[in-house]
Amino acid sequence: MTGRAAIEEVDAFMAAHPELEAAEIFVTDPTGIARGKLLRAPDLVKMYREGRPLPCSIMSLDITGEDVEETGLVWDRGDEDKVAWPIAGTLKPAPWMARPTAQVLLSLHDLDGSPYVADPRHVLARVVERLTRDGYTPVVAAELEFYVVDPKLLPDGKIQPPATPATGRRLDRIDVYSVTELEEFAPFIDELYAAAKLMGLPAETLISEYAPGQLEVVLRHRADALQAADEAIQWKRLVRGVASKHGLLATFMAKPYGNRAGSGFHIHASLADKSGRNLFADENPEGTPLLRQAIAGLLATIGEGMGVFAPNANSYRRFQSASYAPIARTWGVNNRSVALRIPSGGPETRHLEHRVAGADANPYLAIAAVLAGMHKGITERLDPGPAITGNGYAQAAADLPNDWAAALRILKDSALLKEYFGEGFLSIFHAIKARECQRFMSQVSELDYAWYLTRA
Repeated sequence: MTGRAAIEEVDAFMAAHPELEAAEIFVTDPTGIARGKLLRAPDLVKMYREGRPLPCSIMSLDITGEDVEETGLVWDRGDEDKVAWPIAGTLKPAPWMARPTAQVLLSLHDLDGSPYVADPRHVLARVVERLTRDGYTPVVAAELEFYVVDPKLLPDGKIQPPATPATGRRLDRIDVYSVTELEEFAPFIDELYAAAKLMGLPAETLISEYAPGQLEVVLRHRADALQAADEAIQWKRLVRGVASKHGLLATFMAKPYGNRAGSGFHIHASLADKSGRNLFADENPEGTPLLRQAIAGLLATIGEGMGVFAPNANSYRRFQSASYAPIARTWGVNNRSVALRIPSGGPETRHLEHRVAGADANPYLAIAAVLAGMHKGITERLDPGPAITGNGYAQAAADLPNDWAAALRILKDSALLKEYFGEGFLSIFHAIKARECQRFMSQVSELDYAWYLTRA
């Protein structure tokens, strides 16, 4: 698995980039936010040799950057330092920056070298280790949807679709799979692919999705789940940076428009043996018994993981019937109306697609929850029941937790997440999200006044 970087990595990078002036170094906190520092280029080598101290409270922050004291990571510990180490393979150029800049992902450790309990990357590492001990290598690909919008808000404070860079035409209709829309975004897309190539990010197919300005990119399958998550983090930062250069605002918000499609984070996963053979491969479109057991485990644990797959208030606006987002614990073959899909393709490509998480989910935690559910199903030899054929929305009643507070209550008591994520991390994550939920729900919105001011 992708671990701590060797000093030779920074030496080679500095030799290849003598023009380098600065470097962004950052950890990914439980909410999925990048937090760190900007270093001068010469300080990179010292960080690779000695690590970099960061306060333990960096993993206690809510999505707005406020301390959550209930995590026990702030004053209870005197906001003591931990040490951050660079992650192998993540030192790369940041080509959207105005001056020559690199970026590198970090993982946070206690001073004795042990993994810091609050770092979500270590959660994924632990889950992968459990699967590896049982002879399974997770193979994972991230498929992320996002919107580009006009950075200038409307007078009422709402967002609007952008004018395309090539023509200046403002998008005003659903043009799903439109190659014309892709051509109109060509200056942005071309630079995005060029930058991804420079960074070694495996961006593959890009399509116009089911709303004006909504795009989707699939990143290549990786036989290292940590690498797949690292690359999803890097990809999101790259998209935002290149979009800004082209006068666009890129957002991975789950539901930026109330009347448009939401943005999902579809996680493609299979298991390989030590020789790299796909253990889900089979002539049967439903795959091997192992694949069906993995699906059964995911069906049994989706509810427990909803606080991870849908971590924000806005996340729950995405789950609507006939929206390409799931509303029930369902599975099927070559069917996009279900929560868990086995895509079409040759036997050697057989895998599952988990369609529940929103694009706003923390990639480390979402992938960890998927792999944990798969492992549970295999370990307990669970049966998923019959596959859905036809319209899954019409055949199954909505049974996923459909609001933030309910999902967080289930997450707090989840036996699965306590076992696989660790009780310490789960307590920290729940404290952060429960505080966010309380803060969000305490706000009085414009809709409150419109509905209740003169009628209540």
